[in-house]
Amino acid sequence: MYILKVKGTAKIPDYVQLRDDSFTLLAYFRVDRPEKAIAKAGFADREEEIIRIINEIPYGKMQKINLD
Repeated sequence: MYILKVKGTAKIPDYVQLRDDSFTLLAYFRVDRPEKAIAKAGFADREEEIIRIINEIPYGKMQKINLD
């Protein structure tokens, strides 16, 4: 799975994309409200780990993560 963190503008908030290995969009959510979207995408059991990674990666970078 891949995480992409994108910096917003004055009117558009910062957001995160979760994509699978085929780059299919699994979840798209604001950086400041990830919990509901992560659970809806089926990753509620890995929520803390995903949020930690989101907080660590810089904007504009994509990071591959392994949730096995």
